[in-house]
Parts: sequence; C-alpha cells; structure tokens
Amino acid sequence: MSTLTKKDSNSSIITDSDYILEVNDLKKHFPVKAGILQRNVGSVKAVDGLSFKVKKGETIGIVGESGCGKSTAGRTLIRLYEPTAGDIFFKGRNISKMSESELRRTVRKDIQMVFQDPYASLNPRKTLKSILLEPMKTHNMYKGKEREDKLDELLDRVGFNPLFINRYPHEFSGGQRQRIGIARALTLNPDLIIADEAVSALDVSIQAQIINLMKDLQEEMGLTYVFISHDLSVVRHISDRVGVMYLGKIMEFAPKKDIYEEPLHPYTQALLSAVPTPRKKGAAPRERIILKGDLPSPANPPTGCVFHTRCPAATAMCSEKVPEFREVKKDHFVACHLY
Repeated sequence: MSTLTKKDSNSSIITDSDYILEVNDLKKHFPVKAGILQRNVGSVKAVDGLSFKVKKGETIGIVGESGCGKSTAGRTLIRLYEPTAGDIFFKGRNISKMSESELRRTVRKDIQMVFQDPYASLNPRKTLKSILLEPMKTHNMYKGKEREDKLDELLDRVGFNPLFINRYPHEFSGGQRQRIGIARALTLNPDLIIADEAVSALDVSIQAQIINLMKDLQEEMGLTYVFISHDLSVVRHISDRVGVMYLGKIMEFAPKKDIYEEPLHPYTQALLSAVPTPRKKGAAPRERIILKGDLPSPANPPTGCVFHTRCPAATAMCSEKVPEFREVKKDHFVACHLY
C-alpha cells in the first residue's frame, strides 16, 4: 500500500494533497530488559508495520481485540511514543523525524488527542477554566478577551453551562468529563483528533451523546478523526473507513460498508460474527465463528501470518510466509493468502 509520491530537495516527502495523514510501515517496539545490567533480551512488537491514509474531513476507525496495539498506534501517531521505524506524514510533512521543539513549533497544536479514561486524563487540582486555558498559554494563542471568548465558545460547543467554569473534575460525571476532554482537544483548533477509546468507559446512553457530539463538531469544524475502539458497533456508527488490527498489524482496511457487509479476512469475519444484529424474518441466523487459542504474545509473534495460529482457514503457507497487504478490490486492502 504505497503512500509516497514525490521527494523535495531536502528529502522530505511531498504527499497527495487529498490526504491529511499518511502512515507508512509504522513500527513501535518496546525493549525487554533483563539481568543486573538490564541488557536487551528482546522486544515487544506492539505496532509492527501499519500503513494507511486518512482523507481530510473523514473518520478512520481502528478496531481489534484488547492487546492488539490500537492504543499504542494512536499514541505513536501523535508522537507521545517515539516510533521505532516507519514514517508519519501530516499535511505533507514527515513528523516522525521532527525534534520535539520542531513538533511543538509547527504541528503539535494541529494534532490533538482524546484519551480513554475521563477520570485519569484531567488534573484533579485544576478547574475547568484552568484545564481549557492551559493549551492556549502553552502555545501562546489568544490574548485577554479573546481567551474569554474562546472559553465561552468551547463550553457552548460541548453543551456546558458557563456557570460550570470554576468547577473541578470530581464535580462532573463521566460523560461530562469526556466532554471536557473533547473541549480541551478543540482549544487549539486542530485539524486531526486521535480518539483513543473515547467512549468505552461510559454508559451506553452517554456513549451515544458523545458520538453524536463528535459527529456534529466534525461537520461544524471540518475535523478529521482517527477513532480507536474495540466496540465494532460504535465504530460502524462514526467511521467512514475501518482498519482491523491484530497483533500490531492491520489485517483488513476498507470502506465501512465493505467491512461490515463483505468482510474478507477470517479475523474480521470472526469479530463481526460476535456482534449482535437484528435478523430479518425468515433469514438464517449468522454463523458464530469461535477462534481457537489465545492472542499470542507480541514479544514472540508467530511466523508467517500472525493470525495463522487461530485462523480456521489456515494452510501450511500461512505459517511460513507473511501475506502481502494489498488491494483486492477498489479501496479494499487485506493481508491474507486466500486473496
């Protein structure tokens, strides 16, 4: 899945203007140390070769089992984790090679993150006002009355009463705290938001409110989302295209309709078979696919296709050769020897 198009005189990559984010063979390996001298004895391959593109204004969903590397991928995209290898292009600039000072100066404010835990991601000693003002002060944006006007705008966007401005995080419910996280992410008018399990800690009714809020904000502000979740139903509701991750790799990447109606990879088929769906009168029930075994350790992934140890359609080739991640239909990519 090639994402590169042309080089400039400084060897940085100029990418397709249609795409705001392009990820090329991204890897994040964590060293495993042992002994008194803490020598490296291996590595945990949390993310092991991701490649995908994100168009401006769309939502990409990243789904998979717990432990597959979704959250690590999100944090690496925003450079909270340093990538081990690969390239991340944001608006045509290779941010994976930038220093921290250059990141802060040029693109940090344009990429923001909404974290999974609304209870842990807010400073309990700061009021709502302080939380929202902090990014403005850090990036020296807005002055005086402009800041007050921006605060009023943010509170209005996420449905907060201005009287809440001096409250502390413990005085808000879980859904309200996640709204604060979204408001904080919007403070610097970003182009891209990485949402890492942004609704998984919330009740179902509150999840719907937050998802609808994010969709409304996307339309109003032209936002682009990378939405990370283990919940296939939530991803179906918000995403335009979906990537299915397993053990640090993307197994399938396609438009939402293709993923949910015509999944090609056996892993995607197994995940979707577990999702409760209404059945038309007279239609046969969906066959439940039970995967054998447990998720292998990313410190010692299987050879060949990483899914072959649990795949109901695995052949001898699957344990020997890594499948190519290729386009088998228009905009539908899959890493499987069956195609």
